[in-house]
Amino acid sequence: MGAQSRDDGSRTESAAGLMLAFLERSGAEGEREPARYLWTDAFAVCNLLALERQTGESKWREHAEALIHQVHRVLGRHRPDDPRNGWISGLSEEEGARRPTAGGLRIGKPLAERAPDASLDERSEWNRDGQYFHYLSKWAQALDRAGRRHAAPVYGAWSRELMTTACEHFIYSAPGGGLRMYWKMSIDLGRPLVASMGHHDPLDGYIRCLALRPGARDTGDDAGADAMGRCAQKFSAMIRRNALPTGDPLGIGGLLMDAGVLAQLIAAGEAEDDGLLAALLQAAMAGAMHYERLCELERGPAQRLAFRELGLAIGLQALNVIRQAREAAPGAFRNSAVLDESLAGLQERSGMGTEIERFWSQPAHQAARSWLEHEDINAVMLATSLVPAGLLELDPGP
Repeated sequence: MGAQSRDDGSRTESAAGLMLAFLERSGAEGEREPARYLWTDAFAVCNLLALERQTGESKWREHAEALIHQVHRVLGRHRPDDPRNGWISGLSEEEGARRPTAGGLRIGKPLAERAPDASLDERSEWNRDGQYFHYLSKWAQALDRAGRRHAAPVYGAWSRELMTTACEHFIYSAPGGGLRMYWKMSIDLGRPLVASMGHHDPLDGYIRCLALRPGARDTGDDAGADAMGRCAQKFSAMIRRNALPTGDPLGIGGLLMDAGVLAQLIAAGEAEDDGLLAALLQAAMAGAMHYERLCELERGPAQRLAFRELGLAIGLQALNVIRQAREAAPGAFRNSAVLDESLAGLQERSGMGTEIERFWSQPAHQAARSWLEHEDINAVMLATSLVPAGLLELDPGP
């Protein structure tokens, strides 16, 4: 066994330990009250699929399936402190169980959503429940991955229904013309809680809908494939390519994750290379250069947020996925010189990802308040950085 294999084994072992601790701590396993949070759980499902593939142990599949169903039972239903009860979709108990994503899924924030007659308080809104589009998109990705990995078409159907619901309720016609998106909606999707549009929400929606179409066609769901195509067109109309750059490490990582999925879709003939891939890489490059100049990674753990940095560490690992996609279908990609330049510049900064991962793997840094206050999301995203294939590979296969 070579050094790389030993290193891979160590990374898998570390990720496994992080995930088992998370499952117990969050009540996904054991006797604790479930503490579900949609973003964290989406990454967690992808990690469990990656661990199943890398270890060959069926327990990881069982963990993934149990987590999926618990997320739907908890976040697909009204909160215990809400006077409403049952499925947030309004469906009957039986129909809601068959279609758990029909009404979207709650975020899982600690506080109840803002009352209709209450004014917006930006500080408290961060801790209030509702629905975020980009969380729904991430959960749709996790469901699609699980469906492909386990040849379970129902997961794919749930993912497409979730994105169709999100498309119908988060997108609206702007007064001056064109389409816009709400950033945060109420639990029942009846009213916006934050009316501004998320920086990359249209991009996330576009990439996700494109990625869900093949699974629909593979299972004979032509109507689902058509729905994803229509939604993709709406999201595409809202993407402003010259406004994609961000200095936020999680945002940069998100651009690279989306670029990785898009590259695989282009290689598979599921999308055209119309210049969006180059725009994503150029935006990520601009953001990485800006972030590098800030010297944030020289700070101590008390001044840093692990999950935001780990988003960048995960995204930088998508560079390998993009290269592999281009090698598999070189004729499908345009603007090769632009792509090569951006990939080379990003590769020069890939050491930031290694540094982030190493920093947050240290027990002393995990003892910091900044880690412990967000322990679940931090631990799960560190595990994703250690075993990224479950999240980054479009079709991990059996």
